[in-house]
Amino acid sequence: MTPPREQDPANGPGAAAPSTPAPPAARDGGGPRGLKPGALGALGILFFVLSAQAPLTGIAGAAPIAIALGNGPGTPAMYAVAGAVVLLFCVGFVAMGRYVVDAGAFYAYIGKGLGHTAGIGSAGVALLAYNVVQAAMYGLYGATVSGLFSAHAGLDVPWWVCALVTMAVVQLLGVAGIEVGARILTVFVLAEFSILLAFGVVTLFQGGGPEGLNPGASFSLSALLQGAPGVALVFALASMLGFEATAIYGEEARDPRRTVPRATYLAVAVVTCFFAFTTWMLISSYGASKSAAAAGAALAGGDGAAFVFAPVAAQFGNWVNDVLPVLLATSLFAGILAFHNSANRYLYSLSRDGLLPRRLSVLNKRHSPGAAGLVQTLTAVALMLPFVLLDKDPVLTMFSWFSGVAALAITFLYFLTSLAVIVFFRRTRQDTRLWNTFLAPLLGALGIAGAIWLVVDNFPTLIGGSAATATWLALTVPAALLLCAGLSRLPYARRAAKVRR
Repeated sequence: MTPPREQDPANGPGAAAPSTPAPPAARDGGGPRGLKPGALGALGILFFVLSAQAPLTGIAGAAPIAIALGNGPGTPAMYAVAGAVVLLFCVGFVAMGRYVVDAGAFYAYIGKGLGHTAGIGSAGVALLAYNVVQAAMYGLYGATVSGLFSAHAGLDVPWWVCALVTMAVVQLLGVAGIEVGARILTVFVLAEFSILLAFGVVTLFQGGGPEGLNPGASFSLSALLQGAPGVALVFALASMLGFEATAIYGEEARDPRRTVPRATYLAVAVVTCFFAFTTWMLISSYGASKSAAAAGAALAGGDGAAFVFAPVAAQFGNWVNDVLPVLLATSLFAGILAFHNSANRYLYSLSRDGLLPRRLSVLNKRHSPGAAGLVQTLTAVALMLPFVLLDKDPVLTMFSWFSGVAALAITFLYFLTSLAVIVFFRRTRQDTRLWNTFLAPLLGALGIAGAIWLVVDNFPTLIGGSAATATWLALTVPAALLLCAGLSRLPYARRAAKVRR
C-alpha cells in the first residue's frame, strides 16, 4: 500500500506556505533584523534540550522519590511509559512544526490552532513555566555551590550570593550569542551523561548487584503497577519535560523542517533510554527488593542524592563523592542557561508581534535578544528575592515549589498543543496523514490529560508541601492563562493580532 503523501506546504493544492514570522520592524541602532538563521544543527539543538532536562539533576533529585514513594523497583518501566506518552505528543508537535516556525513555539502553535486568545493565554503559561523552573534550578544550584565552597574552601558563602553571581554570568552568555551557549552546554551535558552511563554500563556487564540484573522486577506489568504508580509517573514526566524547546530554536536552525523533528525525536529517545537504563542499574546495585527502602532511607536522612552517589562511588571509588556534586552544579548551570534562552525568545517573539514593548525585540550584533534576556534575568532576581528575605530553605521551598508549578504548567501546555494540532490540520488540510495529525495527537492528549490529573492529585507530594500551599501554587497556572487571555482582548492586542495575520 502506498503511504499517504504529505502535501508540499508551498505547492500543495490549496496549501499555504509554512508560517514563519514576518521580518521585525526596524531596530533601534540598526541591529540585526532577526534571530541568526542556520546557527544550530540537530545536535546543537539536542544539547540545549538535554541541558534543560538536566539529566543528573533528574536522576539525583526525582528518581529517589519515585522509587521510595512510587512503584519501587518498577520505576524504570514508568520512565518508559512516560517516554511513550511524550512520543505520542511529539508526532503531532513535529507535524505542526513543519508549517509553523516561531521562537514562540507553544504560543504560536496554540494560537494557530485554537485562536489568538488561547495563544496569548498559553504564552503567559509558558513564560510562567520557564521562569519558575529556572528559579527552581537557581535555588538548588545556589545551595549546591554554597556547599562546595564550604567543603573545599572553608568559606561560608550564602546560597543567594552564588545564585546572583551566576545570574550575571548567564546574562553575559545569553548576550554572547546562541553558538557560545551551545558549545558550553555540550561540554557540561557530556560530562554528566558520561559518569552515569559509565556506571550503568559497568554494572550491566558485572551482572548487576546482589540480586542480579533482575529485569522482571523492573519491567514486568506487575512491577509497573505495584505501589503508587501514579506518583512514579508524575516524577518520571517531570524529569523529561523540556524537549519542546526544539521548536523554540526553529528560527535559528539549519533547515528547521528537518532539523527540529530530528532533534525532537532524538531528545525523547535519548532521555527515555537514559532514565530507564540508569534507574534500572541503580535499583540493581541495591537489589530490587531493597531499593525502595534504600531510597527511603536516603530521603529520610535529608540527602536523596546519596541514593545515587553511593553506588557510583562504590563502583569507581570515593573520588566520585567530590566529582558528582560539581557535576550536579554544572548540570544545573546548563539547565539555567537553557531556560534563560527559552524564556528570552518567548519575550522576543511576543515583542516582535507587538504584544510587549518593542525594545524587547531589539537584537545585538550577535543576533541575541539582549534586552529580553535582561528582563528574564531581572525576573529571576524577583522570584528569588522573597525566599531570601524570608530566609527560606532554597531546596525545600524554592526548588520544590517552583519545580512543581513548572511541571503542571508545561504539562498543561502539552495538552493545549495536542488539541491545537488536531484543530489546525482539520481546518487547513495542509497535512492529511491521519496518524500524524489526528490519531497520535488525540492519544497524546488523552495520555497527557491523565498525567495532569495525576500531577494535580499528587501535587503536595510533588512540591513537598502542605495541601494549602499546593493549592495556591497550582492556581498560578490557570491564573496566568486567564490573565494573559484577558489581556488579549485589549485594543492594542487586537491590533497586533491583525498585523500578525
